[in-house]
Amino acid sequence: MPGRLFLERPLDELCGLLDASSDLGDEPPRRNISPGEQIIVCTKARRFERMRWGIIPVGRVNARGRPVMETIINARSETVFDKTAFDGVARAIVPADGWYEWTGKTRKKQAWRIKEALGAPLFFAAITDVWIAPGGREVAQVATVTCAPSNDVRDVHHRMGVLLDIADIGNWLDGDEAVARALMRPFPDGRLVVETADDVDWFGP
Repeated sequence: MPGRLFLERPLDELCGLLDASSDLGDEPPRRNISPGEQIIVCTKARRFERMRWGIIPVGRVNARGRPVMETIINARSETVFDKTAFDGVARAIVPADGWYEWTGKTRKKQAWRIKEALGAPLFFAAITDVWIAPGGREVAQVATVTCAPSNDVRDVHHRMGVLLDIADIGNWLDGDEAVARALMRPFPDGRLVVETADDVDWFGP
């Protein structure tokens, strides 16, 4: 939807593809990226930064007016521009080589790896903001945007991340709301492959 990502290609390759800059140094290959961890994000300024995967919405309050601390790792495309919880967020790109899904019963779940059919990187549409933690610490945070699944992945999940072609990345980062809304659609059929992921060490990097 995605719930876990993997990214093994070098950061400098991604910089070249997105015409972006970075002073993060080397980014080690990561086969199992979980929510709550730091991930690399390409911002509107075409610069890679590390952010926490998971947004505590800055503007979200309960009926008593108190902040809601629930963490959102995936924002629904149908409401991301309408909910007050997402007021003031910026748009960004989360690169990955793919993501994982699971099917089956709790004790017998099958892990699936989803990636681009020709091995190209995937670029997830995302939103970012900064959460002010207790004590005043600023936390840069990011959530991917999701939509209905393509035919390639609908058998393993009822949602998928909004994936952008390189030609559309500028429109997502810089376009107005109408342009961005038009990009929030399933990836074209035939562009993704789904395979078993029994070789992953879920407790390793």
